[in-house]
Amino acid sequence: MTYSTRHAAHGTFERNTTMSTITIFGAGNIGSAVAGIAAKSGASVQVIDRNPDKAAAAAEGVTGAKFGEAAISGDIVVLALPFPAYDEVLATYADQLAGKTVVDVANPIDFTTFDLALPEGYKSAAEYVAAKLPNSTVVKGFNTTFAATLATGENDGAPTVVQLASDSEDAKKAVAAFIEGAGLKTVDAGALKRAQYLEGYGALQIILGVTEQTPWTGGFKVVK
Repeated sequence: MTYSTRHAAHGTFERNTTMSTITIFGAGNIGSAVAGIAAKSGASVQVIDRNPDKAAAAAEGVTGAKFGEAAISGDIVVLALPFPAYDEVLATYADQLAGKTVVDVANPIDFTTFDLALPEGYKSAAEYVAAKLPNSTVVKGFNTTFAATLATGENDGAPTVVQLASDSEDAKKAVAAFIEGAGLKTVDAGALKRAQYLEGYGALQIILGVTEQTPWTGGFKVVK
């Protein structure tokens, strides 16, 4: 597979093509949008969901599979699920996730209070996933963009920008490669510890969406 190169001066990644293999857990709005991005980039895409028909319909050109029955086929695995659903995935697929790049998409919000809701002792969902999967490489991404802007690849007339954080430069490059291969852009938010800031950013955007101060078809825009 071919990865893009990082532009160190600006913390961005130059666009390149990719031949990644990508597995996405979840066929909801975010999962379907990410599946579309991955397929458009030229990646081989597997979508795993409890409903395999819904998984197969997530985006054109993807392979659908049933949760708990299918083996993971991707080198990059995207958890496009609500944070409370993570534990079952991690328990069911822990062995298969070893050695993979795992992308955490969650904004762990308590919707009764709109506060971040994390297990005690953790500062971010990404930190929690990394602790549960010590043999995987975790990337935070896709949580600061609404599904609509991921699906269209555009936010307010400009390419949608996905913010990425990870302790692995290679993992960030691999994820950036398929995003940029579909025509979107990325920014490098730094180490995985920055995920707590991205999750706060994502939570605020959701709160503004729920209170109808930000449109679900727009949201925060990163100007490049």
